[in-house]
Amino acid sequence: MRYSGFRVIKEALTGHKGWGPAWRDAAPKPHYDFVIIGGGGHGLATAHYLAKVYGKANIAVVEKGWIGGGNVGRNTTIIRSNYLLDGNEPFYEHSMKLWEGLEQDLNYNAMVSQRGIMNLIHTDAQRDAFRRRGNAMILNGADAELLSAADVKREAPFLNFDNARFPIKGALVQRRGGSVRHDAVAWGYARAADSRGVDIIQNCEVTGFRIEQGKVLGVETSRGYIGAGKIGCAVAGSSGRVMAMAGMRLPIESHVLQAFVSEGLKPVLPGVITFGAGHFYVSQSDKGGLVFGGDLDGYNSYAQRGNLPVVEDVCEGGMALMPMIGRVRLLRMWGGVMDMSMDGSPIIDQTPVDGLYFNGGWCYGGFKATPASGYAFAHLLATDKPHDTAKAYRLDRFRTGRMIDERGAGPQPNLH
Repeated sequence: MRYSGFRVIKEALTGHKGWGPAWRDAAPKPHYDFVIIGGGGHGLATAHYLAKVYGKANIAVVEKGWIGGGNVGRNTTIIRSNYLLDGNEPFYEHSMKLWEGLEQDLNYNAMVSQRGIMNLIHTDAQRDAFRRRGNAMILNGADAELLSAADVKREAPFLNFDNARFPIKGALVQRRGGSVRHDAVAWGYARAADSRGVDIIQNCEVTGFRIEQGKVLGVETSRGYIGAGKIGCAVAGSSGRVMAMAGMRLPIESHVLQAFVSEGLKPVLPGVITFGAGHFYVSQSDKGGLVFGGDLDGYNSYAQRGNLPVVEDVCEGGMALMPMIGRVRLLRMWGGVMDMSMDGSPIIDQTPVDGLYFNGGWCYGGFKATPASGYAFAHLLATDKPHDTAKAYRLDRFRTGRMIDERGAGPQPNLH
């Protein structure tokens, strides 16, 4: 079924009896040419592009839970390509271009809203750093604009411009940034992949790999053994545990990152705003709730929930930026399990096990990277060569010293 305005009208006039499931709840077959472990945004995008762009068939996505139950439905929905380093900026700009055509590509309303993202400047040194970042963005084909304090006040008069401790001196803006409905991204990719014959197998947990003479032959799952020609792993915070079953120890740690939603408010935020003197980022959903987040919890965990000290720290950042939200009630909070790499940048590469490929280490950048990650991983699986925008994301960079430390924090996963 192809969605359209005419289809909506027809179903409305006929009692909505023609709608069917968005995708099949497939049962596993004995063997596939490609098995993607992980039914989140990255895994589903990989399957979609593998089928559509590279013409591959006999593909399965195995997910231990349900589609949309992992990090793809547990984030703050922000998309952007405002990166500095050459290893990152072309990749995220590629992702931004894919976001801009996503709804047409998937025939699904993912609610892509390019309302812009504003990174606030609070010191002269920060202005110099953001000017440098903006120039790097422009050199890589992205858009960037440096605003003065007066410009910021004109666009966001509700910010605290009288805070002597954190004066607002300007901002770096990317107008093409914004937000996307996270659940719709998972549903749209699942539906598009299914329409091209991909089997989406839910409630199917991988419990081991079958490896002989250095080559992977398939996966053991809670629903039986599934043979595979090639296997791609894209399981975010569970990467360490899953790849350990194949005898690999990855240069990543798993940490909890919380997100929050307030009660619904009248429209107040024009786009996404980030606090430059602390870690706080906020946007407003279409339902009116303020969606915001901040730092990691700071300890290793596989739990999809956070702790109260981070709640306090994030809310302090919000209050410093916008005192008006002090009386707003918090509606709900949740945690995503982040796979934090040693340098804060991702990994898309073949592994030492023949036929086994890995996609992970996304840290804070996972959701915004979804389309490009799936595209690059599909390219790698189909051709055994890294995509042009992902050549820097090789595993061997940790051995050779070619780190991509975007934040300049050093080799410590919890600092990125």
